[in-house]
Amino acid sequence: MPEAPLRPVPHLSLPVEGMTCASCAGRVERALRKVPGVTEAHVNLASEQADIAGTAAVADLAAAVRAAGYGVPEAERSIGIEGMTCASCAARVERALARVPGVLSVSVNLAAERATLRTLAGVEDAALAAALAKAGYRLGAIPDDAEAEEQAAAAKLARQGREVLVATAIAAPFLIGMVGMAFGQDWMPGTWVQLALATAMFAWFGPRFWRAAWGAVKDRTGNMDLLVSLGTGAAFLLSLWTMWRHGTAHPHGLYFEAAVVVLFFVLLGKWLEARAKRGTGAAIRALLAMRPRNARLLDADGTEREVPAAAVVAGDMVVVRPGERVPVDGEVTSGEAGVDESALTGESRPVEKAPGAKLATGTVVLDGRLVLRTTAVGNETTLARVAAMVAAAQASRAPVQKLVDRVSAVFVPVVLGIAVATLLGWLLAGAGFEEAVLHAVAVLVIACPCALGLATPAAIMAGTGAAARAGILLRDAEAIERAKSVDLVAFDKTGTLTEGRPRLAALHPAPGTTREAALALAAALQAGSEHPLARAVLEAQGDAPKPTAESFRALPGRGVEGAVEGRRLALGSPRLLAESGADPGQLAALAEQEASAGRSLAWLLDPAGHAVLALLAFEDAPKPGAADAVAALRGLGVEVAMLSGDVAPAARAAAERLGIARVAAEVLPDGKAAQVAAWRQDGARVAMVGDGINDAPALAAADLGIAMGTGTDVAIAAAGITLMRGDPALVPAALDITRRTYGKVKGNLAWAFGYNLLGLPLAALGFLSPALAGAAMAMSSVSVVANALLLARWRPRPIRADRP
Repeated sequence: MPEAPLRPVPHLSLPVEGMTCASCAGRVERALRKVPGVTEAHVNLASEQADIAGTAAVADLAAAVRAAGYGVPEAERSIGIEGMTCASCAARVERALARVPGVLSVSVNLAAERATLRTLAGVEDAALAAALAKAGYRLGAIPDDAEAEEQAAAAKLARQGREVLVATAIAAPFLIGMVGMAFGQDWMPGTWVQLALATAMFAWFGPRFWRAAWGAVKDRTGNMDLLVSLGTGAAFLLSLWTMWRHGTAHPHGLYFEAAVVVLFFVLLGKWLEARAKRGTGAAIRALLAMRPRNARLLDADGTEREVPAAAVVAGDMVVVRPGERVPVDGEVTSGEAGVDESALTGESRPVEKAPGAKLATGTVVLDGRLVLRTTAVGNETTLARVAAMVAAAQASRAPVQKLVDRVSAVFVPVVLGIAVATLLGWLLAGAGFEEAVLHAVAVLVIACPCALGLATPAAIMAGTGAAARAGILLRDAEAIERAKSVDLVAFDKTGTLTEGRPRLAALHPAPGTTREAALALAAALQAGSEHPLARAVLEAQGDAPKPTAESFRALPGRGVEGAVEGRRLALGSPRLLAESGADPGQLAALAEQEASAGRSLAWLLDPAGHAVLALLAFEDAPKPGAADAVAALRGLGVEVAMLSGDVAPAARAAAERLGIARVAAEVLPDGKAAQVAAWRQDGARVAMVGDGINDAPALAAADLGIAMGTGTDVAIAAAGITLMRGDPALVPAALDITRRTYGKVKGNLAWAFGYNLLGLPLAALGFLSPALAGAAMAMSSVSVVANALLLARWRPRPIRADRP
């Protein structure tokens, strides 16, 4: 998370972990006193607190404690912010929160109206609220319950809607008068009516802008509210001055309409903007709304009773009937049913569940009764973790946002300078005072930096939401920015491009042995084994009868042996064949063909008779659509490579079937990371796709890590993108949505900057009235959010014939 500028603090109580004796306390004191800016430091071993005076930054103090070998407990939290209106507000909130003792970093999302903070443990809401209040903003609540959050958002939007109706009623006479002026008609209200309407508008809606503007002035910064207050206030006061100077007999020459209509368009724009922004957060609301409120517990005596889902604990047995959502994460203990997981993984087809299968909260049981043992509840469920990942991604700041931060820091002062220059320029050009003021007011109004602040977060919120609906979790905005430049995708082979489950591809019996007899003998030897090749043999045998093996024992590194139908048999690797001294005969040529095709070999032997009974060839089949996913990546202009720990012939054969030319075989986990690093050193921007613990080093070494959600937590933790199902088709889809999202970010920023670059000169040169400037300013924010919301229509492109 990008860190906000940290202000030094005169006094701070710093919690310290890991101290065990007085010498520890002394060591921490010495480390703190060496930090530049620290004037005094005292450590209390009993309370585990360090009291520090001076001007050192909190981050430097925490770093000094850690360097001394001790810990500083931290917490990460999100808070709601009320009152922000533009990019300058977001920057100002960051500075205000960063000044709070104990705050290490701050990231503010204007579109979500939230701030994500990394703080020392123990920082209270009261301190944050006080800092916000001093800056002119308010601490808002973030409901934990999705329904409560939805109700709060709906109530806020309804309140804004009512305000817009009031503002419309006040502004309507002026709007009608402006339309009449366009057609040469005098429909403008009388002088005293104009004054009464303008006063009502200012009395009802003005204070909110004035308070925020005054807070910005006190903080020696600027924001949209300051520009609106100056612009509308100047128009209102100019009208009063005109009335005093020229009398009230005729309404012309007054500019109340400019003040009223600008405030109307600001309020209308904020309402439309709020409606649009709700769409960008729809993904999280939809995810959290999937959590059932109740669960059906199964007691030990078989009795079912309905309880709140929050009352269920790990280990409880829960019943889910057809048509119901699963209330907890769990493992099926009895029953079979199809389960709709589309809302969580994006998989459109039902997934069959049987005893031993995993179930996730919020998925829907379609056609059977399932009993499951609870494994996770509340915030530990897959659904809650997915929602948390989406929320964290939406709250993150893209590196490109740094440009906006730099611009917003000087934007308002520059606009004020342009407004003053406009006023003086028109006066020097011989214009009247009223005309010069109106042109300056238009400059102030059109320059409100709302669109600038919404450009990046609105696109990121919409993009991460669209991705989540497809089963693609983007960790943060930085992952989006990295993904857009990827030009090489490296896949792990086993479990990523292939099923990760070997199957018996061929069985070649020796002369004198039938295929059925050889398969039955091999299945008998494998009946007690959990080895993946053993499962492949047993699956090939199916329900066909097989003899019983006795005196079974494993031969480590070579295979198994046992007595079947009165004779000692063995099944194992080519090494076992060599040790037995048996002659493969005509099967030797077939073995070479199978090995060159990338298949793993096993031999069924009669060691006592030095005879070969059969050759078995196994392969790990590619996942359906893997070849099409590779082709889709090439269609995006991305090169594809494969990393594998398999022997070279097997890896090359698998790569050839999938259409992959670049292969690195027989590489260990550290070798995968080294190969990724080598590709990066050659100038490639590498995305690594994997699912296992052995892939984690390579995922971390790549420019972008993409983890299959069916894989291990270690792999997911090392990745910037997580795919909720093990479908290779999601890899090109992930690159597509990240590129589209980044394109929206760039497009929004171009629109926001271009709008101001075009609007400011037009207003300064007199081509825009304050009322038109207000309308344009309002529509610019709405257009930026609406443009981002176009991402909601994104869906992964179908790339397999057997998928919709």
